[in-house]
Amino acid sequence: MESSSATPAGGGRREATRQKLYEAAVTLIAEQGFSATTVDEIAERAGVAKGTVYYNFASKAVLFEELLRHGVGLLTASLREAAEEAARGAGGRVAALDAMIRAGLVFIDRYPAFTQLYVAELWRTNRAWQSTLLVVRQEVVAVVEDVLRAGVAEGEIDADVDVPLTAAALVGMVLVAALDWQSFQRERSLDEVHAALSRLLPAGTGGRG
Repeated sequence: MESSSATPAGGGRREATRQKLYEAAVTLIAEQGFSATTVDEIAERAGVAKGTVYYNFASKAVLFEELLRHGVGLLTASLREAAEEAARGAGGRVAALDAMIRAGLVFIDRYPAFTQLYVAELWRTNRAWQSTLLVVRQEVVAVVEDVLRAGVAEGEIDADVDVPLTAAALVGMVLVAALDWQSFQRERSLDEVHAALSRLLPAGTGGRG
């Protein structure tokens, strides 16, 4: 999974190695599960020595935890960028919400294996990284909450909208619908899926639902 920001020259080689390990881990774990995936397999898939994995991450669990942080960080950044670009275009806060729907679909289309893992792990309660997962989930939802609150403050969105619940619902809608699209409706284009989800924006946000 590629970073969305430039890497300082001194850390370029290590960052490139970590990117390889992220890619290898997310693919293998999506294919066969976390428990069945070994460090040896991750190293082999990434084309590095086993010691390189432990040089970058203390354990397989730490690697996966950092993978979650990295992937959700990319998703959060893409949503925030989409909202800010829509706001600069004078499209309003509802337009920003719609832009984030599209940005989320683009991300999931690019990283389907990571998204599948992320959604699956959200419902597990026995993982060492559960607290980290809750934190990064809130980071994604908070971006949507910020737009909703701004819309309420500006009078574009109904004041009685439940901001936390609506934000969580919008994020969940995009994740689940996109995974269904990836798994069962690949004949549909991204534009078609985006158009369908746009119509589901809650009426209280000025959407067409």
